[in-house]
Amino acid sequence: MRPGKAVASFDSATGMLRALSRFLHDKDVPLLGQGPAALEPVAAALLGGAGRLPRKAKERAYAVSGWAEAVPMRRVPEIRSEELAGWVTGHYPRRPYPVAFVGSSNGALVHLAAALRAPWLPQTLLLPVRRRGVRPDDPRGDLRVTQGAGRALLDANPDLVLHHMHDANQDRLMIAGMTYFRVKWRRLAEAYRRFLEESLPPGATLVVVDCGLRWPATEVGPRHLFQHGALGGATREEYEHGGPRVAGYLARYGAGRSAWDYPEADGEHPEAEWGFQPELLGDLTELAERNRWQLVRMRFGEPEDLSPVVADLYRSWYRTRGLPGDRLLVECFLLLEPWWTLRSGSVPYWMVFNTDQSHAHAMSYLDDVDPFDEIRLILFSHGVDSVGLAGIDDWRALLARGRKLGVFTGVDTDAYPRDFAGLVRAHRELARIRTTYPMPLPLEWPVAEEFLAKREELEWHAG
Repeated sequence: MRPGKAVASFDSATGMLRALSRFLHDKDVPLLGQGPAALEPVAAALLGGAGRLPRKAKERAYAVSGWAEAVPMRRVPEIRSEELAGWVTGHYPRRPYPVAFVGSSNGALVHLAAALRAPWLPQTLLLPVRRRGVRPDDPRGDLRVTQGAGRALLDANPDLVLHHMHDANQDRLMIAGMTYFRVKWRRLAEAYRRFLEESLPPGATLVVVDCGLRWPATEVGPRHLFQHGALGGATREEYEHGGPRVAGYLARYGAGRSAWDYPEADGEHPEAEWGFQPELLGDLTELAERNRWQLVRMRFGEPEDLSPVVADLYRSWYRTRGLPGDRLLVECFLLLEPWWTLRSGSVPYWMVFNTDQSHAHAMSYLDDVDPFDEIRLILFSHGVDSVGLAGIDDWRALLARGRKLGVFTGVDTDAYPRDFAGLVRAHRELARIRTTYPMPLPLEWPVAEEFLAKREELEWHAG
């Protein structure tokens, strides 16, 4: 099976890989393709008119477009981790780099790497797997139906850990016909090793991106974990025990229950989408020592901990270059545009998702910094009135913090959170920003390292 066919295009890691690799090729990111021949299935469905359909039909079109990307369960044993790694490294231009990143997915990291003109190799990828006969609110049934496929995947790939994730809150539409197999490398893939050795000269720096987020999970078997729920709007306690918000959500969708029944968690493990699997550190340490690189472990507790750090770094860098640094671009989930961020002189602030928690973190950031003249906001629409979803009025309050301008970018506020066409519209609106600047020379790594090492949000271990 071709590795590109096994990996979800709608996932955080894939979207971030695409955004950064296109930037390193000096290209912007038409968020879901450049034309009909290049459109992924999701974009094809949306631009085909699904965005104008009634609510139920629109949700169905969105779910089916994702299902079209999923791997048939019978073909899961054909997936090979080494081919996946080669697919990742094939995105990047082959040239020397003073620094490279390996590890957790993170939108703020994409902007850090873009400023440095540096590659990032994700530890985690999402393999969507088709399955039938399981309702979104039945995590126990999801595990039962797909457990054999998970075991077959691991038997064929001893270097992977499988974090089977089921989130009926935020992923409701997508998991109607598929399940999420998130895989993490616990050993360094040969394609990753080869790319790094060809790209980093002696004296270069290899940065391990270590998000310490953990989540309750069930150990199904060796290297096989099942995670109910995920970081977002609902709390861990709500996933585990339910509550008024969960009961109301399930009632809205006619689930016929007031809480979820799931395999009991027996411990905490690296969170499926964002957490770092520490077993990989051994191979990275050995590789850095052998090639005379500096190894840095950049550790933080939650994904958004890095967002204010990178935003402040950009603002400082802009002011050093004589730019005003008075534009803020707030991005969401996989909707990232590093090329237009730099061309427009915008300060990037990345949010994990469109939830109350992300909204509160962004507002807290604005409380702590000098005001911005302009604030633009991109929102990811996942199609669900999920627990903890921040409403349009909440986002309007954030935009009101701009002294001269505060605008949604690509967002149809009447259609949100079912504004699927906004995935494409956002790029077009960013490209219309009037005042632009020449693309800068890369930020020097020693300057960035000194800035990052001093931030209290990060644990900085250089050795």
